[in-house]
Amino acid sequence: MSDTHTEAARRRGGLLFAFGCYGIWGVLPLYFQRIAFASDLEIVANRTLWTLLICAGILLFTGALGHVLETLRNPRRFGFLALAAALIATNWLIYVYAANHREVLQASLGYFTNPLLTVVLGVVVLRERLRPLQWLAMGVGLVAVTVIAIGDGELPWIALSLAGSFGLYGLVKNYAGRHTGAVTSLGIETLLLAPLAIGALAWLDSRGQTHFTSEGLDSMLWLASTGVVTAAPLTFFAAAARRLPLSVLGMMQYLAPTLQFIVAVAINHEPMPPSHWLGFAIIWLALALLTTDALRHNRRRLARSA
Repeated sequence: MSDTHTEAARRRGGLLFAFGCYGIWGVLPLYFQRIAFASDLEIVANRTLWTLLICAGILLFTGALGHVLETLRNPRRFGFLALAAALIATNWLIYVYAANHREVLQASLGYFTNPLLTVVLGVVVLRERLRPLQWLAMGVGLVAVTVIAIGDGELPWIALSLAGSFGLYGLVKNYAGRHTGAVTSLGIETLLLAPLAIGALAWLDSRGQTHFTSEGLDSMLWLASTGVVTAAPLTFFAAAARRLPLSVLGMMQYLAPTLQFIVAVAINHEPMPPSHWLGFAIIWLALALLTTDALRHNRRRLARSA
């Protein structure tokens, strides 16, 4: 097979992995609504423990447990991953709450806003310099949040909390180092959260509020599958990142909040007052500006390299 055909097959595989990853993330609200027989805390606690078991299995099968021990012995990486664990647990709790309380529209807005917030964090924390179009996108994004806040009479706290926790999570993972693999990182994060998860389940059980066996095998399988829906898209994302240019992967990230938006409006029938339509239209404009700038900058960089 020629190099051209090999590269084309590699790209096709990358696209399939990316669609799988963002597709799962996009319809997760429907999954969490299906297991709403359990409380938000019980769902996240199960998600933590079952994800840990799956990550441990993958690391054992691939012989990568040594990377875990190496990371745990590195104080810098360990400290940042501990902070990442706190942030992802916060993000999971807020997301499950949004899904199970018919606030998926805010979840969608949060993940549409996340790329803009990531740029802001780059400026504030990493001292990066923005290009003019990026500044314009930031301003347009702020207008979008303001329009929705005025229409609702309050800030969209769920959206901002999701965007903030996930944006900071990405920043902290960057500081933790890029040599820590995705499964290794998630395995360590869930390992650190495991005592809290076990404590939460024990507390819920003492109050008669656990539901692992409430519906027999059905509830057991549903709660155990929280580990699968967490680890699978992450594995798909890692596979896609190895096969696709970052610019393509960056544009495809909007698939997840777009699907969440469809779930909120078409399936959950969440209210969409004019201020929401206007706010989402403005945020989409901001993302279009940001994407245009990223593509333009990437072309210039490639031209200079050539």
